[in-house]
Amino acid sequence: MRPIDEDLLLEKLIDDVKNCKDLTRAKELLFCICESDSTLEKAVEYCIFYHEGQTRKSGEPYAIHPILVATLVGFLSDNKAAILAALLHDVIEDTECTEEELNKAFGHDVLKLVLGLTKIIEIREDNLISSKSKKNLTKSALTFRNMLLASTQDVGVLIVKLCDRLHNMLTLDALREDKQKRISEETLVVYAPIAHRLGISSIKNYLEDLSFKYLMPDEYNIIDNYINSNDQQMQLGLNEFISKIEILFLSNGFRQGSFKIQKRIKHSYSIYLKMQRKGIGIEEVLDLLGVRILVEKVSDCYLALGILHTNFNPLISRFKDYIALPKQNGYQTIHTTLFDTKNIIEAQIRTFDMHKIAEFGIAAHWKYKEDGSVVAPNLDWLTDISIQSANNPQNAEDYNAIELYEYAKDSLYVEDIAVYSPKGEIFTLPRGATVLDFAYEVHTKIGLHAKSAYVNRIRVPLLTELKNGDIVRVVTSEDKFYRCSWIDSVKTGKAKASIREFCKQKIREINLASAINMLSFVFSVDKNKIEAWIEKENLGRRIREVANDNIYFKDIVNGLKKYAKKSYWFDKYEIQEYNIGNFLIYSNHKIANVDFDYCCHPKRGDAVVAFVEGGNAIVHHKLCDRAEKMIEKKRDMVFIKWDSNIPKSYKLIFSLENKKGVLAEFLAVLAKMQINLLTINLAKDINSTVDYFEITMEIPENINPDSVRERLKIHCKILDFVSLNDAYKES
Repeated sequence: MRPIDEDLLLEKLIDDVKNCKDLTRAKELLFCICESDSTLEKAVEYCIFYHEGQTRKSGEPYAIHPILVATLVGFLSDNKAAILAALLHDVIEDTECTEEELNKAFGHDVLKLVLGLTKIIEIREDNLISSKSKKNLTKSALTFRNMLLASTQDVGVLIVKLCDRLHNMLTLDALREDKQKRISEETLVVYAPIAHRLGISSIKNYLEDLSFKYLMPDEYNIIDNYINSNDQQMQLGLNEFISKIEILFLSNGFRQGSFKIQKRIKHSYSIYLKMQRKGIGIEEVLDLLGVRILVEKVSDCYLALGILHTNFNPLISRFKDYIALPKQNGYQTIHTTLFDTKNIIEAQIRTFDMHKIAEFGIAAHWKYKEDGSVVAPNLDWLTDISIQSANNPQNAEDYNAIELYEYAKDSLYVEDIAVYSPKGEIFTLPRGATVLDFAYEVHTKIGLHAKSAYVNRIRVPLLTELKNGDIVRVVTSEDKFYRCSWIDSVKTGKAKASIREFCKQKIREINLASAINMLSFVFSVDKNKIEAWIEKENLGRRIREVANDNIYFKDIVNGLKKYAKKSYWFDKYEIQEYNIGNFLIYSNHKIANVDFDYCCHPKRGDAVVAFVEGGNAIVHHKLCDRAEKMIEKKRDMVFIKWDSNIPKSYKLIFSLENKKGVLAEFLAVLAKMQINLLTINLAKDINSTVDYFEITMEIPENINPDSVRERLKIHCKILDFVSLNDAYKES
């Protein structure tokens, strides 16, 4: 990487790239950054030749885009294959260039990178990554998966893709406003966090600020105007502070030229997040102003820290030592906040080598990988995503792609904490992570068998939120704890994915055992005989579905009748449908009633099983521990499922303005939405101009309750909206 004080800084390059509108200038920028040779010149000519006649939305030749992307890649790293791939990243997808031709001209390494990039089909038109539409989310999730899977083969794919996205963001003015917002949201949700995880903070900051500008222009302008209007005063304050530090350093062991002090103002999106998180105005952001102190050796970092803390009062609660405890992305810096006479200023202290990693992350490590003075970014999150994707093959159902997308997003946290095992091993987790997240981070088996835990030698629940520096000990058991209902309580993608996968596996095991028990009850024969019949009929693949699908259940019963001792035209083996309460039950034995056991509380839609006791069906949650023991004991079971035709009941508490006809208008809205009103109560305060109502209503199965809530918000103020579908209450 280039020296810190090189004339061509990233800020200047970004400005040049943004304003570049012709091919000649684009090539000048590229060859200013990358040393020219025959291969690079050949790639430039290929790029221009194959993109001949193509233009961008702004009207300039399309080839300018890949040349400038290559320029950005070249600034970040000297990786020749990545630079060439950036130049050629669109030729296979958008031109007549073939894989064979590209391989022959530039070799397998470049072709592999280009193919990795080509797999990433751009999210265009209405396919928004964060859209509430299931269809759009699925397309976006598939695209996101393709990008991450390509990058697990070569992380260079992500470097090129980030530079590609940065140039697109710099030239976003040429697009319609709706596309500007769509691309900006995708950038903020996906690309900026990836840049963070790869340690490329310089690119991350640009992506965040550019996205922020298009997504929230009013908030952006407030911050931008404040900084611009106070710039002179802030710069003078920083200059004065830097002068004090320089004098102190030179009189306390540092020689001239052995350190460098840079001034910095927090970037716009980071300021906005701090304001939102703390509920404060921009004047109250403590680390708005900052200095960055670069020194030669690690020992110099601590010498500099000692000088600062001796001469300025530190705000100890904001002190962080990321040199002793590096972040997963390789970031190493000491952070301290100091009280100056006029300002509160954050000081960051790092070595020159640490600065390369902090600014350019994995791209810097490519060049300095033999230098042991810097920490390589931890790419375990990419490995985990690769493993997760193995359970979600390319032709998997849509929800698998969405699960992978959610898993990957959970692996791209911006804020981390460091916690310790009892042996002193360091584990980095997202802020807000729980003890159970820690257990799964150590090993998936530790998470599955976790029974209890101690934090700082005090026994705590497994969902206790961890803090920076906690020492965590997890006690395991021989038993497995699936905790399927906890999936929304854990924080890390690894914990969520592990719980989800373990629960799917557990459900498959329960379905298989339940199916055998149901068939054993139908034919009044033991389990072994049922299994032998199934093997003869080659029904092994379908047997698990017996517990979920009444059609499968009846088909397999009919298929096995020929093995029964009596002729099947007698009604002994004829399956009857019983509609009792909220359930449909299928059995060849009479079922009089449905009851619930005391041990579990299934809600409508939960997976359930039913055991036969005295002619009644006793319902349990499918993952109930007591039910599992009863299944293992081969208790008689019947097929059961929720009756989907029964509307779901909800309670709504809302307020309306006290004026003539307003309630009648509201009830007309409910009628238009096909909502059945069951009860209505009025709670009126004679001193108020507002009436409060409580209603119970039924929402048809084919209508999403969330959409009902959103539509009703237009007509009233909603105070409470809850489901009444507790199976116990409805029975």
